[in-house]
Amino acid sequence: MSVDEMESGQHEGEAHQGGFNSRLNWLRAGVLGANDGIVSTAGVVLGVAGATTDRTAILIAGVAAVVAGAMSMAAGEYVSVSTQRDSEDALLEKERRELEEMPDDELDELTGFYVAKGLDEDLARQVAEQLTENDALGAHAEVELGIDPDDLTSPWHAAFASMVAFTVGALLPLLTILLVPDGLRVPVTMAAVTGALAITGWTSAELGYGPRGWAVLRNVLGGLFAMVLTFGIGSALGTQV
Repeated sequence: MSVDEMESGQHEGEAHQGGFNSRLNWLRAGVLGANDGIVSTAGVVLGVAGATTDRTAILIAGVAAVVAGAMSMAAGEYVSVSTQRDSEDALLEKERRELEEMPDDELDELTGFYVAKGLDEDLARQVAEQLTENDALGAHAEVELGIDPDDLTSPWHAAFASMVAFTVGALLPLLTILLVPDGLRVPVTMAAVTGALAITGWTSAELGYGPRGWAVLRNVLGGLFAMVLTFGIGSALGTQV
């Protein structure tokens, strides 16, 4: 262990709060966007491929799915994170006002929080006073609200991450089904999508410190179910139209 690690009390490979919430939000938006792009676009192009072998029809449907899906993901993520950010801003503004208008009461309140965490009254008071002197808003926001004022998620960043991730994920099934010969396009596309979903599931578990096997399994099973279902529907409709 290095001197810096000993001084900070942190160990290599451990998840720590500073910056971790932001990392998880980016991870959530990116993985959700990529998975949605892979699965939804694969479902569309395989559904069309089940109804027709016309490459132009598959291309039009696939491109439409990519563009509409990317815009939908970006808009949805922006609205979701904006709502969360508005709530956090309102809570922080209320805390600022309370710190200005009744600092003694807020100090007592912060002391009470640390007493509840197991510190004795005198030590809790010392900790509260030192944290208040250093960063009163940050100390109260973290303990009372679970918010880091310096680590608020940007709605624009989340929206852009979702849009890019969706587009990158969607290009895999679209390009695969367009470039592979007619007789192999469906099984090859399903195989490529299955592999991609295994990778995104493993990556999400690795970066989020979760169980890798379960993350991979649920991604793959969900994607396979969607692909088989849409291909079956497309095939059934193709014989009727």
